[in-house]
Amino acid sequence: MPQDIHRCEWAGDDPLYVAYHDEEWGTPERDDRKLFEFVVLESAQAGLSWITILRKRENYRQAFAGFDPDKVARFTPARVERLLGNAGIVRNRQKIEAAIGNARMSLALRDEFGSIAGYFWNFVDDAPQINRFPTMADIPAKTPTSEAMARDMKARGFRFFGPTIAYAHMQAMGLVNDHILGCFRWSEVQG
Repeated sequence: MPQDIHRCEWAGDDPLYVAYHDEEWGTPERDDRKLFEFVVLESAQAGLSWITILRKRENYRQAFAGFDPDKVARFTPARVERLLGNAGIVRNRQKIEAAIGNARMSLALRDEFGSIAGYFWNFVDDAPQINRFPTMADIPAKTPTSEAMARDMKARGFRFFGPTIAYAHMQAMGLVNDHILGCFRWSEVQG
């Protein structure tokens, strides 16, 4: 990992965090499975640090059927009980049940919008919002768009997806470019 390049301060020096920042965060994503993956992970993150969830990501991938929403939507109460015994994920019944319910809601989005991506990208008129924040302190925790997304998702039955998590989702999936101006990734994700 090159040390002489400038990146967003939140990436710190943890190799996992740096790789996430350098290779994923903020890159416009339109793959439904990837978007659902982040619905699951970001919902699990509520009240925890993101690095905690990143460290459990592969365990989540195994536990949640490779983030296939069709499969997760069919998880049974017995499967929930098994997941509660899985030390590799956050063992919180409400979050596990929310992931299953959110899978079902994601399938409804796919039916209504043609894809899960179609739903999310609709909030930004199908084009990433390009922000030009000079420092991390300038980046908001939520925006009117993330508040509208969270309200709509709640009305559709999604759980653990408030306006702050919705904005984190928008950032991670590249619906907004919130890399700071001095970060080498700011211009990379424009393309």
